[in-house]
Amino acid sequence: MNRFQDKVVIVTGAGSGMGAATARRFAKEGARVVLAGRTRDKLEAVAKDCGPGQSLVVTTDVSDWEQVQHLVKAAVEHFGQLDVLVNNAGVAPMGAMTETALADWRQVMSIDVDGVFYGCRAAMPHLIKSGGSIINVSSVSGLGGDWGMSFYNAAKGAVSNFTRAIALEYGGQGVRVNAVCPALTWSDLTADMAKDEQLMAKFADRIPMGRAAEPEEVADVIAFLASHDARFVNGVNLPVDGGLHASNGQPKQA
Repeated sequence: MNRFQDKVVIVTGAGSGMGAATARRFAKEGARVVLAGRTRDKLEAVAKDCGPGQSLVVTTDVSDWEQVQHLVKAAVEHFGQLDVLVNNAGVAPMGAMTETALADWRQVMSIDVDGVFYGCRAAMPHLIKSGGSIINVSSVSGLGGDWGMSFYNAAKGAVSNFTRAIALEYGGQGVRVNAVCPALTWSDLTADMAKDEQLMAKFADRIPMGRAAEPEEVADVIAFLASHDARFVNGVNLPVDGGLHASNGQPKQA
């Protein structure tokens, strides 16, 4: 399939995990991909997988409005247009609310919330012109609470409802805005968790499919939401969670 032939896609947090998998998926389907993140070496490694002349690396801290403006400007100047924005960059501090550093609150809000807002604001005029779409990477943690992740819950809850609000505002102008809400997904952020066998057993017990997601499995859903196949899907926070949200929360009894 070449659903994104001649389309231009920005992916933030593209140096690893879901961002890297998403960039590769769009490139595989013909898109020209703009890779954004803070670590140039990682971005350049992903760019090699995207094919010659098919990508642009722009080192970007999404918590900085001027850098995000530069990212969007560079994408449009280099490729001539912008069709899809994937706001994927994020961090996830752990700890109880009263025990986690105040600096961690500011960091998660500046990257996970401000970064999404800045991306949407900078890209929107170009997406209106192209009839494009935005996919924000929220989380199942943006749909419900977790123990020891209140900062992340607040940030991803903001992303989920911001997604709904701007879908209302800009759907009539031809821009669809949706979010994916993954459960545990393997990435640099979750690498240490994989070493904890007891914790992994708990996740396997709660997720009906019995495992974490691979980054490519989330990337596939992002590509669907950006595609013509999802042309009447707008304002959705789509769980990619192996059936986690199918449960009412009561324990397994058999």
